[in-house]
Formats: sequence, structure tokens, C-alpha cells
Amino acid sequence: MTTHRRMQFVYGQLAWMLGTVLVLTVLGSVSLELFVSCSLIGVLVLSELTVPLNVAPAWRRRLPWLIALGLAGFGLLVVRRLLLIFPPEVLPW
Repeated sequence: MTTHRRMQFVYGQLAWMLGTVLVLTVLGSVSLELFVSCSLIGVLVLSELTVPLNVAPAWRRRLPWLIALGLAGFGLLVVRRLLLIFPPEVLPW
């Protein structure tokens, strides 16, 4: 049963990511930043939709590490974008 739930999560995430690529392609705005952001949203949504009721399997206990890694990557993208937007006079260094 655990393997079925895990594969259901993986297939859901793959479908979300492929849908993201398809929508971004149709809209003509494919970029790595948008893809990473939408994929992180997919992980967060799927982790809430597939939360177990009684006992958390081992793969679910490792999921917060993946989410933390995704949030750190998203934070780096935001900082990089802000550094591009702000003029050099505003930055403290």
C-alpha cells in the first residue's frame, strides 16, 4: 500500500510538472524560474492532498527535507531577481 501511495504522489508530481511545461509553452513564457516556482507549488499541493490519516510512512517523513530544499532554491531565485531589479546604489556592498 505504501508503494502505491508513493507512486501516486510521484505520478501526480510528474503530471503537474508536465502540465506546467505545457501551459508555460502555450503562454510563451517558459523560464527556469517559473518552472521551479510552479513545481514547488505542485509539491506543496500534492503533499497536502496526499497526507495520511493515521500513520506517516518513511517516505512521507523525508518529504519535508525536499520541501525545505525547494523553498531554499525558490529563495535563491527571489534574491537573484531582486539583485537584478535594484540599482547598485541601493545595495549595501
